[in-house]
Formats: sequence, structure tokens, C-alpha cells
Amino acid sequence: MKKTILRFCLIPIASVFLDSSAIASVVKTNVQQTLVNKLKASFSQAPLSEVSQLDELKRPITNAAPLLVQESNTATVVQVTGVRINQTNKGIEVILETSQSTALKPEIKRTGNQLTADIPNAQLRLASGNTFRQSKPVAGITEITVTNTDQNSIQLTVTGSAGVPTLELFDSPNEGLVFGLSATTATGQLPTQTTPKPANGSNQEPIELVVTGTPEGSYRVPRTSIGTRTDTSIKDIPQTVQSVPRQVIEDQADKRVGDVLRNLGIGQNQEPSRLGETVIIRGFDVQASNSLRDGLRDNLTSLIGTPFQNDLANIERIDVLKGPASVLFGNGSPGGVYNLITKQPLSTPYYSIEGNVGSYSLYKSSIDFSGPVTADKKLLYRFNADYENSGSFINNAYYERAFVAPVISWQPSRDTKLTISGEYLYSRQSEFFPIGLPAKGTILPNPNGQIPPNQYLGDPTQDKVKVTQGRAGYKFEHNFSDKWSLYNSFSYAFLDRPYTTNVTPTSLQADNRTVNRFDQIWGPTTISNLSQDTHVVGKFKTGSLEHQLLLGVDWYQRIVSPYSFTARTFSAIDIYNPVYGQTPGNIFASRKQKQRLDDLGIYFQDQLALAPNLKLVLGGRGDFVDQKTVNFNPTSVSAQSNSAFSPRLGIVYQPIPPVSLYASYSRSFDQVVGTSANGNAFEPTRGTQYEVGVKTDLLNNKLSATLALYQLTQSNITTTDPNDPTFSIQVGEQRSRGVELFFTGELAPGWNIIAAYNYTDARVTRDNVYKVGSLLANTPENSASLWTTYIIPKGKLQGFGGGVGVFYFGDRQGDLTNTYTLPSYVRTDAALYYRRNKFQASLNFKNLFDVLYYEGAFNINRVFRGEPFEVEASLKWQF
Repeated sequence: MKKTILRFCLIPIASVFLDSSAIASVVKTNVQQTLVNKLKASFSQAPLSEVSQLDELKRPITNAAPLLVQESNTATVVQVTGVRINQTNKGIEVILETSQSTALKPEIKRTGNQLTADIPNAQLRLASGNTFRQSKPVAGITEITVTNTDQNSIQLTVTGSAGVPTLELFDSPNEGLVFGLSATTATGQLPTQTTPKPANGSNQEPIELVVTGTPEGSYRVPRTSIGTRTDTSIKDIPQTVQSVPRQVIEDQADKRVGDVLRNLGIGQNQEPSRLGETVIIRGFDVQASNSLRDGLRDNLTSLIGTPFQNDLANIERIDVLKGPASVLFGNGSPGGVYNLITKQPLSTPYYSIEGNVGSYSLYKSSIDFSGPVTADKKLLYRFNADYENSGSFINNAYYERAFVAPVISWQPSRDTKLTISGEYLYSRQSEFFPIGLPAKGTILPNPNGQIPPNQYLGDPTQDKVKVTQGRAGYKFEHNFSDKWSLYNSFSYAFLDRPYTTNVTPTSLQADNRTVNRFDQIWGPTTISNLSQDTHVVGKFKTGSLEHQLLLGVDWYQRIVSPYSFTARTFSAIDIYNPVYGQTPGNIFASRKQKQRLDDLGIYFQDQLALAPNLKLVLGGRGDFVDQKTVNFNPTSVSAQSNSAFSPRLGIVYQPIPPVSLYASYSRSFDQVVGTSANGNAFEPTRGTQYEVGVKTDLLNNKLSATLALYQLTQSNITTTDPNDPTFSIQVGEQRSRGVELFFTGELAPGWNIIAAYNYTDARVTRDNVYKVGSLLANTPENSASLWTTYIIPKGKLQGFGGGVGVFYFGDRQGDLTNTYTLPSYVRTDAALYYRRNKFQASLNFKNLFDVLYYEGAFNINRVFRGEPFEVEASLKWQF
């Protein structure tokens, strides 16, 4: 069955990416038929003198490259012989010098902070080469590039620092095609079409401005920094990078990181909990403690298990780097890392107010304000805030939180920028850890019948959790020149948890209806993080080689103040007839300790252009980790130091501009605390990955696709010492192999899509306890997701639209012994929209067909149900 599914999925993939001769044959036939139709139309609609002669017609397409770029066009190709940038009172003008500017018809689109103009029937013919690039030409615009995308097209790309630049487009007979640009736009709005105005006193003629896309923006993210720590095209990164932008988060009304990552076919191993999440990437746990926030480590969870929260109110998008990431970010899971990118201040006033109501007494309100503080727009601000209060499909469960996030940016000159940000979140809820239900009575038979899926096995009179957390930091950027830049970032984060109690189930008794429990008491605790990164980026040449060099150092510290933990007995509960309000029993375990972790990393990377279509990425990082734990009652101190070197080597080859073929080798490490029987400290676990793939842009760069094949192995896993079962030895090994396919972007004006398919074969390959060949827990062999929306872009019904999503996860093993299986499921979501001018209304349906499914398992006594059918309505005003 596995081979059949894999063959079924790879046949169409291979047809698109590999069988160019078959494509060429089809294209040739279609083009020939098109030419015949055009000849017939010419004779019937035009004078004979205007009909094209046969020797004037272009030859049919004989390869697949034009299909990936754009349709063949018989129009004359206009030569652009120069690119100039002039300062204006509004910003800048980008002038494409040509004597035939009236023949150029650019198509404008936006993605994130990027404005792109695709200009068909044109070619760059510059004396210095066929690519023009200018960094930071004016405040608010970080880069302008002009390049040939194929034999008949030019692409102009303008990247804004805070938002997508606005555009005035006009034609100057004396100069060429002129793009008037200024860094003034609001989030979620396309550049508005304006009446072209003359510049430099010339008599300029208006030309047609074609704006593609929808007011909601595209799902496609063309560039990111997560794969290289530099602003790089995703096609130039020799590793799988996937991004989910803000527009998807809003379209789906997502509230948790797990909701967002579901769009990548990434599942969870825990119940949907508002406090922290652990996801599974390529078969391995990627905990919230491995996450990044604006490129800095953001761990408030490890060591004592205290989960923290990621509020999505101020998140612009989430980037995921799959596979080892230690070469850039140090200690972490071999499965990968995700980076939460926060919203930044805008240079144009923007105000948004939103209210939501939904199932289980959900009430939510949020605001998003931004704009300039000073008239010269050198000082900008942004302020996000939200409040949420809701019940749950689980009996006796509730949740409440309040969140604020101010940001200020100051750019005194075009080469220097300082951004200062902060966050504060207060929450309270019923449960500390996800509780779950026994497998017997949910996914396995139980002689007493099925357990009600909304049953709560804690105790509402005891389970009370309050958490306060905050962050403060800055990011400093300075350009010494167009070639060298300095970046310095710092973040301080804290989490305060007062006295907390939580009743937790442990095991199911022989009668299959009584669950044993105990009560956890956590004393007041504070966790604090300090995270700092400094790196320089330089661009230079050595002979014919072009380099982009990255040199950096980062430091991370986590301190857990003295905390206490007490466990006491608690009465068992009948899962079919629960009785709450029982009295806790005697204390049977306790501890008190404080902990500290320090991690220093030194890293380098060189992105080499061996040729215009051949790039090499070479990097390495050394980490030095120290961890110390002080125990009280009785007093003892344990300390451990580890070091590791993590390399990466990758190559990217572009046979044609829209297609990148890549291969890479990378390693990771993850510190393991403890000692073996002989007293030696454990070595870090090591991850090793080999990956090859194809990345391509389709439909005139509106749709991006990635196909990846990988093998990922984690070694040095602790397993029971056969000579002394009270200790462990590091001989365990687990391996994951897979194929991944990812699509994102715009299929047509108003029609967006994000889709993923993952085939994962993740198994134990060496262990003293678990059988070799056992499947890794909570990892489906097949998973897939599809979310698509369509908003009517014009006409009487403009602004009306809808969305639909289908999410599939196959069978998953509940534990490494493979004793029980979580069944596969298909969940369907849907949405209705009305978005016109400054008003938006949405109606979201989660789990439309109310499918009973289970997202993951902690053990056989705690499996976690997914959310049932829910409805959420929202109203939003932007002004």
C-alpha cells in the first residue's frame, strides 16, 4: 500500500519536473494550433495588408522552458539599455531607459513587503551585465533589482523595509518607462492606481497600470532569512524552506502555531493547548523551546516543562527550515526550526479594529495601529493588542488572556536603523498540561463503552494556572557601504508562574473505567532568557567568484529561579461518571532546585556565485554549552559542558531562471543532560541529513513549488544500559526518509492556494529497548493539506469570496513500542468572506463535518482529541 501511494504521488510530480520532452511535444502541438487560429482570425478581422506573412511567424516551442516562464509572444522585444535611479520629493524614480517605452505593459503585484513588476516583451542590455541591483536607495526601501527572467521578460523587484512601496507609473518619451516609488503603504492594501503625473517637467503620457492579485495579498513568500541569516531568495537556499504568511493566518482565523503549521502537513503530538505546542517535523519533535522569534532563540519551556504561549496577534508570518539548523541557530532538534516573524512599523498611518465571536463562548477583540511619529517619517511605531476569553469542547476547561506588543523604529539615515520592541501577556486557564483520555475507550475497545470525548479527568476545583510573560529587545542595522552591513539583536524574555496545582491521570485500573491520579503542586517560578546575536554581511569578489560572507557570534542564557515541585496522592476518578472536588492526600515526592544554561556560538557562511546559475553555500558553527543545576534538600550541584561543530554544504544549479536544482549536507546537535554508569557526561545527540530537491516558480512567478527528497538520521540517543538498567548508554539511532511537495501562491487574480504533501518513513534503527524497525511515535507515513481561497476581484460582487481546506493525516503509532495506533483522519474547514474597501467580514467553520479524530498521544493513558465542529465570526475595520 505504501509503495502504491508513493508511486501514485510521484508520477504526476515527475511528469511536471522531469519529462520535459513530453511537455515540449504537447506545447508544440498547442502552439501550432494557436498559430492556425490566429491566422484565421487575422484574415477575418484585418485588411490583407496587415496579415502576417508565414516567414514572419515564430517557430513553435520545442522545449519546456517557455512554459515555465510565460506564453510565447510574437511582439517585438524592446531593448532596455540602462537603469537609473533619481531622488524625488516623494521618494525615488526608477527609470528603464528605452526609446520604445510605450510598448511596455508592466503587470504589478505585491507579496509581503515586496512590489514586483513583470514586463513582457523586454530585455535588459546593460553594459555592466544583465542584472541591476541597488541596496537602500532611500529610507523605507531596502533593495531594488532589475533582471531578465527569461528571453522575453524583465522583472523589477522593490523591497520595502516596513511595507510594500506605493507606485506611480508613467512613460517618458525622452527617458523611458518611469516607476515613481515611495515607502508609503498600509498592511493588507495593494498599491492604488493613481493618475500618472509628469516628472522632471517632461510631457509624459499615461500608460495602463495592470495590478494583479487581491486586496488580501498573495500566499507566496519569495525571500526569507531563516535558511541563511541573510535576505535570500528561497530558490537559492539548498534546503527546504516553507513559509505561511499573515494572510493565511487571517483567512483561517488561526490562534495557535500548530494551526498555522498544519498547512505544511505538520502534525502535533499533544492536545491543542493554549500553553505551548510540540510539533513533529520529519518524524522528530520540534518543541516550542526550539522556536525562534525574529531570528533569536526564544525558550521559556525546557528544564521544568513550564509551557509558554505564542500569541499570533503580532505575527506577520511563520518560516520553517526543515532538517538540521544548528549551523545557524545552535542547539536544537534535527527535525528543523520555525521562526515567528513579528509585525514591524509602517510609514503610512494604518489602523485596524477587529472583533470575533464563536463556539464555546469565544469572545476576542484586537487592534493594530501603526504609522509615523514624526513628519519626516524617521520615527515609526506599531501597537498590537488583543483580548480573548473562551470555554472549550472539554468539560470544565476555560481560557483567558490579554496581550500587548508595542514597537518603535528609528531610522536617522538611509544606512542606520534601530528597532525597539516589547510584549506583555497575561493568561489564566484550567489545565497546566494537556490531560487527554485513555486509549481504551477512545481509539481502542473498552468493555464499558466509548468514553465521552469531552470528558475532563482533572479536577476543576484544583486545576488553576496563571502565567505572566514578557519580552523586550532591539535590533540595530547599519550599512557601512553598499557591500558591508552590521546587524546586532538582543532579546530579554521572562515567564512568571505563581503557585499552581494540577491533577494528572497516570494509569487505567483493571476495571477499565477507573483512572489513577496524582496532584502536582508547583511553587512560584521565574524563567528568564537573554539572547544576543551580532553578525556582519559582506559582498565582494575574488576573481570571477561572487561572495556573500556571513560572520557572527551569538550568546544565549536561560535561568530558572529556585522552584519547588511537590507530588501528592489524589483520589481515582470514574471516567464514565466523574465526581470532582476530592481532597488531596499525602505528599510522596518533592524537589527544589535552580538551573542555568549558557550557550556561546561562533558561525560563518559563504554564499558563492560560481556562475550566474550556479551557487554554493558553505558554512559551519561551533557551540560551547554549559549547564548547571543546584538541588536543595539535600544540597547537591551538577554541572555539564559540551561542545559541538555543525557544518553545512549545499549547491544550487539553475538550468533556466525559474528552476533551481539543489543538494545539501547538514548536521545538528542537541544537548543531553546526564551521565553514564562510569560517570562520563553524555555527548549531544547528532543529526545528519542529506537532501536533494527542485524549486520552481510557475505562472509568471505567481506560484512557487518545491519537491524534496531527504534522509535524516539522529544518533547518540540514550537507551537502557544492559549492564546496569538504572543507567543509560548512547547507542540509540533513529532514521527518517521522505518525500515532500509544497505549493503556494496565486493561481489567478483573487485565487490563492497553499498545499503540501509529506511521505515520511521514520523508524528506530538501533536500540536496546525498542525493536529495530519500529515506527516513530505520532508520525504519519502520509500527510497532506490543501487550503485555497477565492475573492472576487471586480464587478458587482467584488469582495465576496470563500475558502476551503482539507487536512489529511494517516495512521500514527502512539508510542515507540508500536502497541496502539492513532487512526487516520480527514478534517475539512471552510470560510465565507466579504472584503470591500475598509470593511471585512468573515465566517469560519472548523472541522465542518464534525469528524471525531485524535491529534496525538503522550502515552497509552493519554491520547488527545482534535477540535470538533466550531464556528467563528469576525468583523474588521481598517482606516
